[in-house]
Amino acid sequence: MSERSESATEKIMSSIMDTIADNLPKQKSGHFDPGSVSDKVKNKLFGRQKTLHGVLGGGKPADVLLWRNKKISSSVLALATAIWVFFEWLDYHFLTIVSFALVLGMVVQFIWSNFSNMLSGSPSQVPRVELPEELFVNIAIAIGAQVNKFMCFLQDVSCERNLKHFVVAIAGLWAAAVIGSWCNFLTVIYIGFVCVHTLPVLYEKYEDQVDDFLYNLLGLLRDQYQKLDQGVLSKIPKGNMKAKKNE
Repeated sequence: MSERSESATEKIMSSIMDTIADNLPKQKSGHFDPGSVSDKVKNKLFGRQKTLHGVLGGGKPADVLLWRNKKISSSVLALATAIWVFFEWLDYHFLTIVSFALVLGMVVQFIWSNFSNMLSGSPSQVPRVELPEELFVNIAIAIGAQVNKFMCFLQDVSCERNLKHFVVAIAGLWAAAVIGSWCNFLTVIYIGFVCVHTLPVLYEKYEDQVDDFLYNLLGLLRDQYQKLDQGVLSKIPKGNMKAKKNE
């Protein structure tokens, strides 16, 4: 029985993949939802009515993510890449880099304070380097707000009794766990950072093509799920819960 069930499952999955591969370039977006062509003009994918710049929050962060200023965006991406290269490729550690930076700063201050008197004839006061407390407070508030939003999202998905959303969230966490087993936390953060700084601008450039492709894919997956439901899932016997409760 187990071999037969496995072969049947393989046939169903192969049929789904073959259908997607054969029909995806030929399908139209209207196949996903009849009459949705006019809706797609008004509402973008997932009901988005705002511009992509507005969805990303607007302001300078959105400008950086959408490469409105290429110098700033490329500098941010280059800085993140340099940090990742230092820690991953060159096998530096955070404490090592911090120690080297502090040593370099102390050497510069030592030379400045001791040789400036000899060169100028008057003692030169070395400027104090102090980071503002508001910087750390703002960073902590921003991180805490994002963590709270993520936790609220997971709680909402768990309590809204929507099986599809629940399964998608579980699959996303499982995928994150698998990716985390392949590489360390810093690499995962760097990959996410690169995706955040490249995918939005690519989506903005090829927005219509991506939306059409995703609508076609969702339509095909919906059709295949209906076929699977009618052919397999609907035939699974279900117990009469009401009768059991009455007994």
